[in-house]
Amino acid sequence: MSFKDYIRKRFFPHIWCPGCGHGTVLHGMLSAIEELGLDKNEIVMVSGIGCSSRVVGYVDTHTLHTLHGRALAFATGVKFSRPALRCIVPMGDGDATAIGGNHFIHACRRNIDITAIVMNNRIYGMTGGQYSPLTGTGAYATTAPYSNIDYDFDIVELARGAGASFVARGTTYHTREMINILKKAVMHKGFSVVEIFSQCPTYFGRKNNIKSPIEMLEWMKDKTTPIGSKAKQENPDLIERGVFVQNEKEEYCDRYDKVIELAMNRALKEKGEK
Repeated sequence: MSFKDYIRKRFFPHIWCPGCGHGTVLHGMLSAIEELGLDKNEIVMVSGIGCSSRVVGYVDTHTLHTLHGRALAFATGVKFSRPALRCIVPMGDGDATAIGGNHFIHACRRNIDITAIVMNNRIYGMTGGQYSPLTGTGAYATTAPYSNIDYDFDIVELARGAGASFVARGTTYHTREMINILKKAVMHKGFSVVEIFSQCPTYFGRKNNIKSPIEMLEWMKDKTTPIGSKAKQENPDLIERGVFVQNEKEEYCDRYDKVIELAMNRALKEKGEK
């Protein structure tokens, strides 16, 4: 199956702004799926609301477009009913960690077999450029005209602390690396979190005097480094990329099947005693 077979061509050209990184994430995700040789009927993608959520409109797999912040809750239900499907949930930074933050941490601790892709452009790009939990202090947004004073989440540390069994970070600049990370995440049995830095020139860029998408990509190149690199030792402020957590841990649906089996055996035993 070729790359184009995973796309709903009738919905193109896409509606993302010129220079937006989300198209690169879509390309990376579909490249990973193609390289893994997955049939599109094996895959279900679930999204909430936001720029990132447009991904499910462009892919020709099983898809579910749901409520803002609730994609993981819907995906959990899908996974319970169709555990054989590979479930992928593309989310934005606000979608995943603001209104969806509660669902995010509990999906991590349950270790349900879902791949959560957090497309981090540090802003609410669809609704006017409000700051998000990942905007960071000192940055500007429509709701922070005098700069944001909130400390930001570290997605990697949040997911690791909540119990996710696969945690990684990539960028839209490092595309080959991103594809390889996504391949590992999709094939991992358990809850996988992949944070991907994605540029938003329309809102984050304009509000923070970043003149072009190229400048934002250069920031990703210059401010990130592979895990454990010499550059990180020399400059601790660099943000690390790569796979931070990859643990074997019993998956939630498998554990739930054991509960069902236990309940059925007990019911049969009680019926036999009567």
